[in-house]
Amino acid sequence: MRLSQFFGETLRESPSESDSASSQMLVRAGYVRQLAAGLYSYLPLAHRALRKIEQILREEMDAINGQEMCMPVVHPADVWQESGRWYEIGDEMGRFQDRKGRDLVLAMTHEEVVTSLCKSEIRSYRQLPQMVYHIQTKFRDEPRARGGLIRVREFVMKDSYTLDKDFEGLQSQYEAHYDAYHRIGARLGLNLVAVQSDPGMMGGKVAHEFMYITPIGEDSLAICEETGYASNLDVATFQKIPEPANPQEPLTRVHTPGQSTIAKVAHFCGVSTRQTGKMVFYMGNFGPDNPPRLIAACVRGDMEINELQLRYAVRAQDLRPAETEEITAVGCVPGYASFCDIDRTKAILVADDLIPESTNLVVGANEYDWHYTGANYGRDFTADVIAPIARAYDGAPDPIGGKPLKLVRGIEVGNIFQLGTRYSVSMGALYTDESGEDHPIVMGSYGIGVGRALACVAEEYSDEYGMDLPISVAPYQVALVSLGRSGEVHEAAENLYQKLLSAGIEVLYDDRTVSPGVKFADADLRGIPLRCTVSSRSLGRGGVEFGRRRSKNLTIIPLDQAVKQIQSRITECFSRLHQRLENLPTWASNSK
Repeated sequence: MRLSQFFGETLRESPSESDSASSQMLVRAGYVRQLAAGLYSYLPLAHRALRKIEQILREEMDAINGQEMCMPVVHPADVWQESGRWYEIGDEMGRFQDRKGRDLVLAMTHEEVVTSLCKSEIRSYRQLPQMVYHIQTKFRDEPRARGGLIRVREFVMKDSYTLDKDFEGLQSQYEAHYDAYHRIGARLGLNLVAVQSDPGMMGGKVAHEFMYITPIGEDSLAICEETGYASNLDVATFQKIPEPANPQEPLTRVHTPGQSTIAKVAHFCGVSTRQTGKMVFYMGNFGPDNPPRLIAACVRGDMEINELQLRYAVRAQDLRPAETEEITAVGCVPGYASFCDIDRTKAILVADDLIPESTNLVVGANEYDWHYTGANYGRDFTADVIAPIARAYDGAPDPIGGKPLKLVRGIEVGNIFQLGTRYSVSMGALYTDESGEDHPIVMGSYGIGVGRALACVAEEYSDEYGMDLPISVAPYQVALVSLGRSGEVHEAAENLYQKLLSAGIEVLYDDRTVSPGVKFADADLRGIPLRCTVSSRSLGRGGVEFGRRRSKNLTIIPLDQAVKQIQSRITECFSRLHQRLENLPTWASNSK
C-alpha cells in the first residue's frame, strides 16, 4: 500500500482524551478515531491488525474442533427474559423497542441465542459434544469508558460455546480452551496469566480470566509466584492466622475522645490494629419483591471488606455504601459502631470468619467518643452470618502453601466459564440419552475481546516514539521508505515495492513528498516491525538499508537479494514468536 494514497493521518501530539500509552499510540499512529465515549472507528491500519488477531483466534478455535458461525447482534427480549438475565442485568444492557413496541436487546453476549439454537438443533446424545464460535459485535453501556480500546461500549468479541451431555465433557472442553487461550496470548506476543474469577452475570460455578499484567489494569489480582496461586482479588482466598488466644477480659467501656479511626483507637488503647474490630455498613438490594436492608459487616481492624463476598454472603443483588441516617437508624454511630447494642431487627449482621477466633477486641460502643475493650464473640456479640468477607492483602499467606501473595493490576483479555445447566434448564434445551430420558445440555462459554487484545499488544510494545508490534499483529510486515522523489532512488524503491508485492510480502510504502524526518517519525509511530530504506547513500553503499524498527544494527543488502533476505527476516520474526509457544502453562501442568 502506498502512503500517498493512504486513509488515516498520524498525529504529533497525544489527544487529550487518551488515558493510557496504548490509547495515545493507537490514536497518534492513525489506527483509531473516537466517535463518542466508548465508540471508535477502526481505520485501515487497525482493521488489518484486528483481522490478524481474528485469524489467530479462528485457527486456535478450529484446532480444538470449533465450528464458526454467526449470530445476530439484535435479540428479542424474550430469550433474555426466559433465561432470567433480563431482570438481573442493570443499565449496562442496551434495551430498546422496535416500531411495534416489541422489546429488543443489543447483544452483550450470546448464551441465550446459543441455548435457543440448541432447542432446535440438538436432539440426541449422539450429537454431543459440540463447540461453536463466532466473532461478532457486542454492546455494553459502560458507565465510564476508559483506556481507549480497553473499556468501550461497542466492541468485537470472539465467543465460543461448548455443548456436552455431562460435566466430564464440559471439563474436557474447558481445559482445551484454557490451553488454547495461553497459545493465543503467546501468538499475540502477550504473557497471559490465568486467574480464578467470579462468574458474575454469566452464571455457573467455575471461571478463569486471562490477564495481561500491567500497572494500568483495572482489575486487582492476588498472585503467588512460588506456589502458582492466581486469583482475581474479588474471589481470592488466603490463610487467616488469628492472634494468640488470651483469657477473656471483662467488657469495659472506655472514653476515647476523637478516636474515630481504627489506627487512632488502636494507638489510644495501646493495642495493634489486629486486636480491633472494624465495622462497615451497606444497603443491600434484594430484588423488586423485597425491601432494601442495612448490612452491618465486621472484619478485623487490619483488614478490609471484600464487597463481592459480602454480597454473596447475604445473597443481595447489589450493595451501596449506607448513608449516615441509615446507620444511626439501627442505633449505631459512624466511627464508633459495633455489633454491641445494635438493633438486630433492622440490619443483617455479618462477621468475617476470623472474628469468632479473635479474643478481647476493641470495638465501638455505639456512642460518640466511646469504645469497648475486651469484646468477645459469643459472649458480647454475635452475627447473623459468618463468612469469609475479608479481602486478601499484599503479603497475605496464600491458601496453598502460606507463601506471600502479591497484589498486581491486570487487564482482562479473555475469560472462560463453566455454565453447567444454568441456561439449558431455564430455557429447556434438552437432549435424549441412550435410554430415552431427557437431560439438560451442559454448557460452557468462552470469550476474548479483539480490540482489547490489540490495546494490550500496543501497551506492551510501545516506547516514546511509537509502537513496535509483533509480526503476527502488525498491519504490515515491512515499512518501505523512499528518500528520493525522482531519479535512481525513486526508481529503485518503485521496483523493490513491486517485487515485494509479487512475493506476497505485506509492505507499506512511503512514497510521499515529505521530509525524511517525517517519514521516519511516522514509521516509528505505526509500529511496523521491519524497515527498508532506499536512499542515495544506501545505493552508494551497494543496496538498501534494512533492519528492525529503530535498530542501530542496520545492514545494507543488495537490491537483487533484498526480497529473499526480507522474506528470511520475516520468517525469523515468526520463528522467534512461535518459540513463546514452548513451555506454556497448561491445565494439566497447573493442576499438579
